[in-house]
Amino acid sequence: MKRQPHAFARTDQTRLGVWWWTTDHLLLGVVTVLMMLGVLLSFASSPAAAARLNLTDPFHFATRQCLFAAVAAVILIGVSMLSPRGIKRSAFFIYAAAIGVMAILPLLGHNAKGATRWLEFGGFSLQPSEFVKPALVVLAAWMFSEGQKGEGVPGVSIAFGLYLLIVGLLLIQPDVGQTILITIAFGAAFFVAGVPMRWIFGLFGAALVGLVGVYFTFGHVSTRVHKFLSPDASGARQIDSAQEAIAAGGLFGRGPGEGVMKRHVPDLHTDFIYSVAAEEYGLMFSLMLIALFGVLVTRGLYKAMKLSNPFEQIAAAGLFVLVGQQAFINVAVNLNLIPTKGMTLPFISYGGSSMMAMGLTLGMALALTRRRPGAYAAPDGLAKAGAYA
Repeated sequence: MKRQPHAFARTDQTRLGVWWWTTDHLLLGVVTVLMMLGVLLSFASSPAAAARLNLTDPFHFATRQCLFAAVAAVILIGVSMLSPRGIKRSAFFIYAAAIGVMAILPLLGHNAKGATRWLEFGGFSLQPSEFVKPALVVLAAWMFSEGQKGEGVPGVSIAFGLYLLIVGLLLIQPDVGQTILITIAFGAAFFVAGVPMRWIFGLFGAALVGLVGVYFTFGHVSTRVHKFLSPDASGARQIDSAQEAIAAGGLFGRGPGEGVMKRHVPDLHTDFIYSVAAEEYGLMFSLMLIALFGVLVTRGLYKAMKLSNPFEQIAAAGLFVLVGQQAFINVAVNLNLIPTKGMTLPFISYGGSSMMAMGLTLGMALALTRRRPGAYAAPDGLAKAGAYA
């Protein structure tokens, strides 16, 4: 009997087979592990979160997280099959749609904790700012690369216009955390594009001025900074509980489902899922979680810097910086290294918008770093420096 060929043989020319053999397996594997860990930790945090909200189903959040992870996986695989041109088109339509939704949030959005960031429909809350982040990075990279060609396209001006529009809509909500994150990712793309250092210093100076302005403009920002600088001040119970949970975990944790402090940590299933993981699985697990993000970002940037096309290089680098910086901010908040930001841990924290947007972000990054004819043919290095000089 003739042996049937394997579905993913190297000679398989189906779309799925080509995708499998051209996608970076290490990056794909790390993302898969992170998604699985997110589902695992949702089962650890869901009962306590459900009890806090008086929900009858203790695994309400875990069940929904499984659904979100499945949808995110479909998004990731589907988007990672796109060509670079398809990524550009997708980013344009996602950006336009997200801008439209963000513009109507002040009128129709759901207000929670003093911020209007969500649009509710059918029992699901959509946070458009989660989806606009990767779209902005891709569009900015596109404009930077067009500006490098010297054909009269005002790429830098258009990119800054797209960025400032998003920042303005975010500050109306207000969402300072996402504004900071988008600024960092935008700045990373700006840097990779090879612009003169004086422009980088100018952007950095403008960002500092913006932070000072935000501090004096938004009362909740100054309050969080004061709580961070004065640990003994009242109202710091949330971060104190997270710190106690992390300390209680020790080296190997209390054991799955045995966490005690998680019952006292507000937002334990979202912003403070890291503290739940630390208490139940310990320091070693926490370090492994950080290492996974480290591998994801390091490997992603390594692949991005070897790409020959300026757009693909800038966009991929910006997307991996976006994921890495969001993970850094979340962990730093849990460790009380920076003031609270209300930011999720990619693929780990509960949340449909966050999970699906991360699937979109890594799907775009995987698509751009796939092996294609000529993709890695040019010598290693950054995009040509001084292109805007």
